[in-house]
Amino acid sequence: MIGVSDIEAAAERIAGHVVRTPTVPSPGLSALLGVPVTAKLELLQRTGSFKVRGATAKLLSLGGAERAAGVAAVSGGNHGIALAVMAAALDVKATVVMPRSAPARAVELAQAAGASVRLTDTMAGAFSLVQRLREEGLTLVHPFDDPMVVAGQGTVGLEFADDADELTDVLVSVGGGGLIAGVAAALRARRPDVRIWGVETEGAQAMSEALAAGGPVPVELSSIVSTLSAPAVSQLTYDHVSALVGEVLVVPDREAVRGSLELAEHAKLWTEPAAGCLLPAARRVVERVGGGARLGLVVCGGNATTGDMTAWARRFGLI
Repeated sequence: MIGVSDIEAAAERIAGHVVRTPTVPSPGLSALLGVPVTAKLELLQRTGSFKVRGATAKLLSLGGAERAAGVAAVSGGNHGIALAVMAAALDVKATVVMPRSAPARAVELAQAAGASVRLTDTMAGAFSLVQRLREEGLTLVHPFDDPMVVAGQGTVGLEFADDADELTDVLVSVGGGGLIAGVAAALRARRPDVRIWGVETEGAQAMSEALAAGGPVPVELSSIVSTLSAPAVSQLTYDHVSALVGEVLVVPDREAVRGSLELAEHAKLWTEPAAGCLLPAARRVVERVGGGARLGLVVCGGNATTGDMTAWARRFGLI
């Protein structure tokens, strides 16, 4: 299990390379949900998502031979962008493997940063290819199955705990589980009374299905939210969530897209559906715990184009 000392060490390591993102009360979301809401704005992070924290922590831990050999990563979008940008900044050669369902903008950004981008037909295929690259000598920078990466993502939780006013419930999006594992470890140490809720989209329910099965299991992916679409969680992230998180809620893709539109309208935040899914889940949390709730939302990323959002909104009849 990742301890708060591991996360504190990661925070020291990555300081100067990442942004300490704002933690702000949101009057618009508070009015919308009827309870006080505080947002941790990781969409303002370098590369547009929290992923740069874990990628940087891992890259800075590499030895000379590992740096010289280069690194590889599999990604639904944001991890690949983060690794490409930070590897270039640290003069490390990077290969990023993405499924063809990944946002075109993510592919473009990773290539523009200098990474070699390999595309596969499926996310499962991407994980298989990156494993072969690892066998060829590249160092794997896994998006979630790595204690160093989880500790790096946990720095979001340290900052949230330090900077927010009173919170009763914190909601965190879940893909492979690296973010929620790190945030939960940090919050359990700093704010032990806060309830922690995970949020997934239907068709990307790797953590929910793992919790139901008693351990990681492969899942069929059908969600439009590629940045939450892990073919399975890891034992590492499962162990943290099963021990530290109260419940993982699942919302439909349509509601995640609607949540992004509401975040734009009411909070003035341009988010991707991986963050938009927090709003429908937040409504359910308020129904469960009542009007005394003081919510914290980890707004994980904003790497969606206007074209992406328009297409999704039209698909679901939201505009």
